[in-house]
Amino acid sequence: MSAILDRMAAIVGAKNVITDADAMVPYLKEWRDLFRGKAQGIVRPSSTAEVAELVKLAAETGTVLVPQGGNTGLVGGQIPISEGKEVILSLQRLDKVRAVDTDGDTMIVEAGVTLKRAQDAAEAAGRLFPLSLASEGSCTIGGNLSTNAGGTAVLAYGNARELCMGLEVVLPDGRIWNGLRQLRKDNTGYDLKNLFIGAEGTLGIITAAVLKLFPAPAARATAFLAVPDPAAALELLNAAKAGAGGTLTTFELMPRIGMDFVLRHASGTRDPLSEPSPWYVLMEVSAQQASGLDEHVEAFLGEALEKGIVTDAALAGSLTQRADFWKLREMLSEVQTYEGGSIKHDVSVPIHATPEFLARAIAAVEAMVPGCRPVPFGHLGDGNIHFNVSQPVGADKAGFLARWSEMNEAVHAIVAELHGSISAEHGIGRLKRDLLPGVKDPVELDLMRTIKQTLDPKGILNPGAVLAVK
Repeated sequence: MSAILDRMAAIVGAKNVITDADAMVPYLKEWRDLFRGKAQGIVRPSSTAEVAELVKLAAETGTVLVPQGGNTGLVGGQIPISEGKEVILSLQRLDKVRAVDTDGDTMIVEAGVTLKRAQDAAEAAGRLFPLSLASEGSCTIGGNLSTNAGGTAVLAYGNARELCMGLEVVLPDGRIWNGLRQLRKDNTGYDLKNLFIGAEGTLGIITAAVLKLFPAPAARATAFLAVPDPAAALELLNAAKAGAGGTLTTFELMPRIGMDFVLRHASGTRDPLSEPSPWYVLMEVSAQQASGLDEHVEAFLGEALEKGIVTDAALAGSLTQRADFWKLREMLSEVQTYEGGSIKHDVSVPIHATPEFLARAIAAVEAMVPGCRPVPFGHLGDGNIHFNVSQPVGADKAGFLARWSEMNEAVHAIVAELHGSISAEHGIGRLKRDLLPGVKDPVELDLMRTIKQTLDPKGILNPGAVLAVK
């Protein structure tokens, strides 16, 4: 392996091959500390050509590569397995915005460009790239596409898959597929890009992408709303789609306990409303006309208040207040770490079934672990709920987390009965890999294995992620 790393250093430069144990640590654990791995080294190419040469070398020598972007994934797909035979291929140095086309509303960026930088590049051109995640300052476009990231604007714009028009991919034999097409219509055979989006680096290494841009909205109205229960939130969602005076871009559901966690642990936060409510909605509406949106939204919310589906409301009157509303939502994941152990679920159900799912799942986990604290929140507009459960106050953290699989099984059983998915936007990685045979149609799973074997017969790209190694 030392000789192989020397050959890799000849491709990328010695300073871009990291083997020092301390320097490798940030690449070897995910931020929630659920996964820690070992590796022979970290290799940091700066171009597609260098990636291709590294993959050719890996194919020749049987070296296993684990592609990694910003290391913000939540299911362990970017972390090598513990045996330490792998080399991490960090794509952070592929960080160029290659082109912005305002006529065609597209942008070509490399895989290591952070989501925030892509957003900023679009904004500088008077456009919007709408993918939005709490980790957007550090997650990368390559990682977003490899996991088919969702976020808070899926309701209006779709997942990462819907926002990508073309890809450049290094295949497991080192060939480069140039699929950077900027065409709205192209019916010339199989849509190959969708093999690699959501594949978590197991079929090829995404090195660049063509992203869809949209006109920048001239106005936004952001409201923080109290609702009595998820059923009322669903009624509000359906009404807002047609009657809020613009395009409904965000509709996030939050429980009071999550608000309490944020207010307790996140500095600079305050409750926007005068009285606590069991549930809240963060709603954002966008429009292409600069005037009149706030008035439309105020009128809509007035009607919702009269009907009782909203019990209190605050409409952001400034960018600062909008940022304050968003901080309450974006801190929900982080603050749970201060409340002890937390068992996570990233699930989706049909939108109409969301209230039923919440009622049944909350009852199930409370019966299983008396005193546990469900903190379900997320994207009601697309049926994706992060059903997290914090340990009982004063409980043993390790003992609570030891029931992770048991609690997953109970929650996922309800998801299955409601025809939902056990992974809505985080991917499969290593965390949910062994659950796939229980939820995938056998024919579908066999097709996935066939595709993996066909494209990567030597098994050098991220083995153990998504599909179990045979």
